[in-house]
Amino acid sequence: MNHLQQEEHLGARKKDRFSSAGFILAAIGSSVGLGNMWKFPYITGENGGAAFFLLFIVCLLVIGLPVLLAELAIGRSGRGSASTSFVKAGGGRIWGRLGWLQVISPFMILSFYVIVTGWTLHYAVLAFSGQLFNNNDFEGQFGGFIGGYSPILWQLAAVAITGWIVIRGVSKGIERFNKIVIPGLIILLIVLLIRAVTLPGAGEGVSFFLQPDFSKLTPESALVALGHAFFSLSLGMGILITYGAYVDKRQSLGTATVAIGAGDLIYALIAGLIIFPTTFSFGIDPAQGPSLVFIALPAAFSAMPFGTVFGGLFFVLLAIAALTSAVSLLEVPVSFAMDRWGWSRSRSVIIISLLCFVLGVPSALSLGLVPELSSMGGKAFFDWMDFIASNILLPIGGLLTTIFAGYYWKKASEAAGLRAGWFRVWLFMLRYIAPILVVLVLLHTTGIIQFK
Repeated sequence: MNHLQQEEHLGARKKDRFSSAGFILAAIGSSVGLGNMWKFPYITGENGGAAFFLLFIVCLLVIGLPVLLAELAIGRSGRGSASTSFVKAGGGRIWGRLGWLQVISPFMILSFYVIVTGWTLHYAVLAFSGQLFNNNDFEGQFGGFIGGYSPILWQLAAVAITGWIVIRGVSKGIERFNKIVIPGLIILLIVLLIRAVTLPGAGEGVSFFLQPDFSKLTPESALVALGHAFFSLSLGMGILITYGAYVDKRQSLGTATVAIGAGDLIYALIAGLIIFPTTFSFGIDPAQGPSLVFIALPAAFSAMPFGTVFGGLFFVLLAIAALTSAVSLLEVPVSFAMDRWGWSRSRSVIIISLLCFVLGVPSALSLGLVPELSSMGGKAFFDWMDFIASNILLPIGGLLTTIFAGYYWKKASEAAGLRAGWFRVWLFMLRYIAPILVVLVLLHTTGIIQFK
């Protein structure tokens, strides 16, 4: 990027900023993706219900919030992309190169995330039209769908919607989108929550979720909770560094961190109060894995009064949650392209969206249509992309953040804006607690350490 392009880009950043409320909504939107509505219920079901939820809260406080604040502070101090903010905040060139990991990982995640986003869009249409419930073979429906070419069309639709939002900019695109859909998301959550807890037999599901059984917790549970706290807050993937660059200097990052963490936690709580009463009411195993959403829950909606409506609302909820995260993921490499190569926002969005779509096609085809992509070293191409990005790059990215903010960054106190007492606590967590836990998560997710 030449000097003139850099000045123009910096000027554009100064003009295109989040408002205080818009920033918090956008950051919450990045965290309330499919993870808490899709992944959280089944890992909670596998690990003892309420006991695991309490463990998740502890992990959120111990590792989630300190790293979240560090990423926001680095972004606001550096006023750049997920890579250049490390350098502009006071790091050397090596930190900029290491920061590439927090650009590559969201791009990889987005390539397969938009596939699942496309599934939610497809299922919302199927549910509202009633076609989803014409055949009770929900497993066959789902398998037939992901094993064909249709997911690629829905993937393209998801990429197009995401790109259309991001191309409009930070305030007119990302912020405006979240200001519209997050209140809608809240309304849908409340409607589905009321429906779920009033189902016959729902009380058993509520009890399972809210009454802890600590005997079911294992060291494995602790590492799973740590990993999910990390993933659900969008840590280690450059989103919060990128969003931090668009935050006004007057915004309290400590307050924003608490608000984002609270939003993520409340969403997880409500998700559990929707999923568990529904599954228990209809005799569905809540620990059966990802198929819970696309196979088991449609069966429950089909047996429910006005199931077509509530099923449609549920998948609209999923689609909104998926799109808010997809928008955040796309903004990271877009911001990097604008910073690194001086591209316009429009050019960045179009090129990166197309590359993301192309990279995602093998993932979509690996779920049944192309056998050669379905079993590559024991995993489908889709699963390899997920494994590399989520289990390797994200923990490494988070570890870099803790090391930079905890040990290297001389202006960490000023950037974080914390009072002396809270700053000492934050620095202690970043230096001595978070790195150890992140390394444990990395070792666990890569299979180096396992517990039986």
